[in-house]
Amino acid sequence: MAHIDLGIDEREHPGIRGPMRFRPETAKPLNALAEALLRAPHPTLTPGERELIAAYVSGLNECRFCCATHSAFAAAQLPSGMPLVDRVLADPVDAEVSDKLRALLRIAEAVQRSGRDVTVDLVEAARGAGATDLEIHDTVLIAAAFCMYNRYVDGLGTLVPDDPAAYEKAAERIVRQGYLAT
Repeated sequence: MAHIDLGIDEREHPGIRGPMRFRPETAKPLNALAEALLRAPHPTLTPGERELIAAYVSGLNECRFCCATHSAFAAAQLPSGMPLVDRVLADPVDAEVSDKLRALLRIAEAVQRSGRDVTVDLVEAARGAGATDLEIHDTVLIAAAFCMYNRYVDGLGTLVPDDPAAYEKAAERIVRQGYLAT
């Protein structure tokens, strides 16, 4: 049960969905930001890779709802599916991802700790692995945004489903319709 009365059945609207129904005027820009960061056309990063960055940061923040949600969204859009997502969440160093994505995940991890932890060395390592300035920018923004989303969900103490099927169902909807349709 959320810390505040959201005026909805949390079983039907768990996690961030409850607070978004409670405050639709703030939900609209939050969903628009997620759509822009995670689904909008991007010249090089796939939606699955961007969702993976979101899931990774959410895992580092120990936000169970966002980690499970965005892991399912990433898995639905990556050829290697959930086994790859699980490996990245466990240890991105040993996961079967490109050197570029691994370097971007290191930047995301630094942002999760503190924006000031993103160093010239991390940026140069990402560039050396083939990352563009746009990819570095978007990784920093995804990581920063997900620190906010994670704190929004956890700060209100919203319901976190235990059933993985709930996240898979949400993934089908997001992949098909996007964040703006929620």
